[in-house]
Amino acid sequence: MTTRRLRSISRSLAIITVAATLEPGIYFAMNVGPATLGGSSETAAAAIAQWGFVVTPGQLDALAAQMGESTLLSRTGGAPSLAVGMAGILGSVFTGPGLALWYHFAIMFEAVFILTTIDAGTRVGRFMLQELLGHVYAPLGRTSWYPSIFVSSVLVVLAWGYFLYQGVIDPLGGINSLWPLFGIANQLLAAIALAVATVVLVKMNRTRYAWVTVVPLAWLAAATLTAGWQKVFSPDPALGFLAHANSIAAAGGANAARLVFNDRVDAALALFFMAIVVVIIVASARECWLIVAGRKPARVHEAPYVESTLPA
Repeated sequence: MTTRRLRSISRSLAIITVAATLEPGIYFAMNVGPATLGGSSETAAAAIAQWGFVVTPGQLDALAAQMGESTLLSRTGGAPSLAVGMAGILGSVFTGPGLALWYHFAIMFEAVFILTTIDAGTRVGRFMLQELLGHVYAPLGRTSWYPSIFVSSVLVVLAWGYFLYQGVIDPLGGINSLWPLFGIANQLLAAIALAVATVVLVKMNRTRYAWVTVVPLAWLAAATLTAGWQKVFSPDPALGFLAHANSIAAAGGANAARLVFNDRVDAALALFFMAIVVVIIVASARECWLIVAGRKPARVHEAPYVESTLPA
C-alpha cells in the first residue's frame, strides 16, 4: 500500500465519517458530476431517483440556502461534503447565526490548511536554497541578510508558481504531474524532521528521551520507503508509476507520450527523494553513535536559552 493511498484512506475516513451524517440523496447530489445530474435541482433529483434514493428539488435548494450558497450540486472533491457534514454536527452543538457560519468555517479551515502547507514548504525551500547558495557566495547563506532572503524567497515562489501556472494552462502538466508525489514527499519530510530531532536530543545529552523520536521515525521510514518502492516498481498499473507508464505506452492515444513522461518523472523523483532520506537517516544514526560512544564531542549550534523578561 503506497503512502499516497494511506493518506487517501485517512482523508477518506474523515470525509466518510462526516458525510455519513448526510442523506444519500444529498450526498450524491453534491458528489456526482454535472454531466450526469444536469444543471438544475429538478434534473438532479430525477437522476438520483433512478438510483433508488429520494431527494426533492426543494430539499436541494433549501440546503444550499442554509449554507449560504446558490447551489450545492456537483460540488465534487470532498471538501464541500465535509463542510456540510461538519456544519450539521457543529450547528447541533453550538448555537449561532446558522449553518452557513459553520459551513464557511469548515471551508476556511481546509483552505488555511493548504495555505499553511505552502507557507511551510516555501520557508523550508528558502532555507535550503540559501544554504546551497552559501557555498557559491558566503553572504547568500546568511539567513539574516535581507538580499539573500529576498532573492531566495522570489526564486522558490517562482518555482512552485510555475508548476501551478502550468497546471492551469495544461491539464496534464505542472502541479498535476507532480501531485502523485505529494504523499510520499510529505511523509519523507516528516522522517527527515524526526531524524534531525533525534540528533539534537543526543547532542543535548538527552539520549534517554531519544526514543520519543526514534520510534515514530522507525515506523514512518519503514512504511514510507516501502510504499515509495511499491509506488515505483509495482507491476500493477494501478499502483506502480513504471507499470502505468508501460500500460499507457502500449495502449497509445493522443496524450500517451505526456502521461508516460509524467509517470517516469514521478518515478525518478520518488527514488531521488527516498535516496536522500536514506542518506540523512544513515548520517544521523552515525552521528548519534559517535556521540554516544564518546568518539565525538556533543556540540550543539542552537542559540542558547534566554529567559523571558516579560512579567509572569
